[in-house]
Amino acid sequence: MKLVLASGNAGKLKELQAMLAGLPLQIVAQGDLGVSDVPETGLTFVENALIKARHACASTGLPALADDSGLIVDALDGAPGLYSARYAGSPTNDAANNAKLLEALRDVPAERRTARFHAVIVLLRHANDPQPLICEGSWEGEILDELRGSHGFGYNPLFLDPVLQQTAAEMAPDLKNAMSHRAKALQLLKQKLATVIQ
Repeated sequence: MKLVLASGNAGKLKELQAMLAGLPLQIVAQGDLGVSDVPETGLTFVENALIKARHACASTGLPALADDSGLIVDALDGAPGLYSARYAGSPTNDAANNAKLLEALRDVPAERRTARFHAVIVLLRHANDPQPLICEGSWEGEILDELRGSHGFGYNPLFLDPVLQQTAAEMAPDLKNAMSHRAKALQLLKQKLATVIQ
């Protein structure tokens, strides 16, 4: 089955392609098919993932896989949340987003810096698919007060896994791809995909 990945985020594309390797899918990035990003106007991760998948389906005529995810920080009432990629404004800038997050948490003690990455992955078979496959995953952690590690992208250098005592940016890609919110959502999707792959 040929599948378009509805994302312009190079880091996400690399992760998704690695995690989906081995499935009987021919995965093509939307950019390779001339599909541009679409405004994410939803009020939830699910809505935004559906908007992206529907746009890619309508533009290509192919089934589409879309992901919407973000960092939810308890002490910030869930921010940056839906606006994680654009937390410090547009265009997106990881360094500026991390700096803004550190500033927002400057006076918050370590025990109150709990957070989680949350991901929603949606598969639409066609643009008007009335029964999309929707899978969600979360990764619990805490936000450090300084950057650690050089792998990954986004908030990975600030997000500490409390069990492994490593940030997402300190983990080898294979380990991160087994632990992450996106990995958990994709594992669920793989199980459901068995019902739709021809």
